[in-house]
Amino acid sequence: MSTTANAPATRDTEASYAERFARYTTAMRNEMPDRVPIRPFVAEFTGVYAGYDCQQLAHDYPQAFEAACKCAADFEWDAVVANMVYVWTGLAQSMGLKYYAIPGLEIPPTTGFQYREPSETDAFMKPTEYDQLIEDPTGFLYNVWLPRVSTQLVPIGAPCTYKHNLALIKTAMGMLQYFYAFGPQVNRLRTECGTVSAIAGILKAPLDILADKLRGYLGLVDDLFERRDKVVAACEALAPHLAQVALTTADPTGNVPVGLWMHRGGVPFVSHEIFKNIYWATLKPIVQELWAAGKQTLFYAEGNWDYHLDAFAELPDQSIVYHVDQGDIFKVHKALGHKFCLSGGVPNTMLALAKPSEVRQRCKEIIEGVARDGGYIMDASAIVQNDATVENMRALTDATLEFGGYSRGHSNAAMTPGGPRPKPEDARPGAYLWSPKEGRPQPGECYPWAKKREEISRIEGDEQLFKKVWDGMEGLSSTFIWQLLLSF
Repeated sequence: MSTTANAPATRDTEASYAERFARYTTAMRNEMPDRVPIRPFVAEFTGVYAGYDCQQLAHDYPQAFEAACKCAADFEWDAVVANMVYVWTGLAQSMGLKYYAIPGLEIPPTTGFQYREPSETDAFMKPTEYDQLIEDPTGFLYNVWLPRVSTQLVPIGAPCTYKHNLALIKTAMGMLQYFYAFGPQVNRLRTECGTVSAIAGILKAPLDILADKLRGYLGLVDDLFERRDKVVAACEALAPHLAQVALTTADPTGNVPVGLWMHRGGVPFVSHEIFKNIYWATLKPIVQELWAAGKQTLFYAEGNWDYHLDAFAELPDQSIVYHVDQGDIFKVHKALGHKFCLSGGVPNTMLALAKPSEVRQRCKEIIEGVARDGGYIMDASAIVQNDATVENMRALTDATLEFGGYSRGHSNAAMTPGGPRPKPEDARPGAYLWSPKEGRPQPGECYPWAKKREEISRIEGDEQLFKKVWDGMEGLSSTFIWQLLLSF
């Protein structure tokens, strides 16, 4: 297989891509394609198949790209993630991020990168700092959070160091390099493999951000009882910024969904009441705002979210794809299948430990019980790591190809490509999500033009041109810190 990033598509690969794109997007519209699409979120498994260890995949992303392309070329899959080993640990190391254990350094090279949550007393945000976060989330991330999560940076007010300056420059340039590499990688999947890039963009719920990267889970639980009003205000302050990141990183065409990674906002981590009044109350408007802009969201429901299916059913038809991990996929189908496309349901433990015949049987059960009316995408329950066997991934693939076809008399005569689109009553950008209070930095801003303009005594030329370029540079500085928070 060629390693040229911009190799031209052959007639066969372009035809395969067109067919798979139509099949994938038809299913995401909760309609019936010619057969069940296959979209495994394969991460470290790509290394198992292609001959790379976890250190190579995580630390040298071109090798991860190569492994993803090899799997896409060799398996009859319709869509994959361009690189599901998404955290580039080279960048994590350049910034000295404290919350990652890197394969080959702190952990064996054959182990996937690990998140290391700090103790409650060492949380990256203190319980007394909510007001700072609420006042200016972006400023808080730069001034307080970033120096705490990095071994290379010094706090605001401390003497600057050479290592500090190098870490900022290297990491910012490295992030730009990494993100720019995804365009050619997506093109490779299309032109060399005929495979669709499965998602675009990133989103997390405000409460999950507090639990994952700021207060830690134990700190958040304490806050929910000791300073609940501050938690609510912080989630409300974070929401517009998280929506802005999702919108600016989403597929511009709206054909593939934004990935929402759901972690600690549901039962049993928090009560149903907290889910309803904090987690869902500050996440739902973001999802509605994305849908209003024509962007579908993939709810990657890690764990079991069956307690909250009634809440998810409040969303407009086709606005999400709901991915089932540890939930009961048949129960989910009964509750949500009439509104949304579903995916997942094949346990990762089965892909690691079961016989291929057992994997085939599970796939057949899901196809017969969930996919019979369309609107289903075959996938494992969770991200596929290096414990899954090649034989079982082939069994998943072959079983779907064997059992997942729809009779032409029952399915659409011709699949139509393109992601779902909101109805006119739902396509109202700005109707669902609040903006930060006047005077506070808006999403995408770090040092607004209004403040910069006060420093300039006189402008002889076109002020709007200066503002336009300033705002563009502002967007880069905002992207850096929010992507560091969300993606790394």
